[in-house]
Amino acid sequence: MSAITSLKINLGEESNNIYPVILSDEQEIILVDCGYPGFWPLIKEAAMLEGLDINKLTKVIITHHDFDHMGALAEIKRELPNVQIMASIDDEKYVSGKEKSLRLQQAESIYETLPESEKENAKAFQSMLESVETVKVDICLHDKEILDCLGGIEIIATPGHMPGHISLYIKEKQILIAGDAVVIENGVLTIANPQYTLDMEEAKKSIRKLMDYKISKIICYHGGIYTDNIKEAFDNIVNKDN
Repeated sequence: MSAITSLKINLGEESNNIYPVILSDEQEIILVDCGYPGFWPLIKEAAMLEGLDINKLTKVIITHHDFDHMGALAEIKRELPNVQIMASIDDEKYVSGKEKSLRLQQAESIYETLPESEKENAKAFQSMLESVETVKVDICLHDKEILDCLGGIEIIATPGHMPGHISLYIKEKQILIAGDAVVIENGVLTIANPQYTLDMEEAKKSIRKLMDYKISKIICYHGGIYTDNIKEAFDNIVNKDN
């Protein structure tokens, strides 16, 4: 039996919750994104509450290498060493640790421009980013590639928030797993916080690309499920000034 299960990981405030997704059928149990460092027990608990046996996990797909999306990856790999790690061909070097995280590069580049009052917190943020464990990527994913699960899962390159960002489209269900390509803020579908979106124009181009797909439901990593007028919401995003 196939299923798409959005896990709600409670971080204390509704606006801060995250929503990893489990895709399952007769052959596969795939986790999409895995939370902050130390979050593996929370994901296991959330999966158990949904009646899913997380010990049968076969793959983890990372939509992009931000610390809140791949933070628990090393924990998963240690506990379930046969799980295959998947990421985009463009993000692989960061997930695997071959190159320094783009988020860390961003934090380092702006450090000297910050007021002295902000530098202590900025240094702590950098230290946290440096502490995220990297993991070898077993399978690199490409734009338009179709994964053999749930009748076919299409990988969609959606750069902007990060250059190697991907989203997932389940055609049979008309469901988009958006990662951070879009988020829900105060009930509104929008692009993730501009200060964390590395290329806003690319992010808008990715939204235009998503408009070519028939989507009835979006699962946002930040915000959860969105089912309102999706085409109108996309139109509002691409026509909005930065």
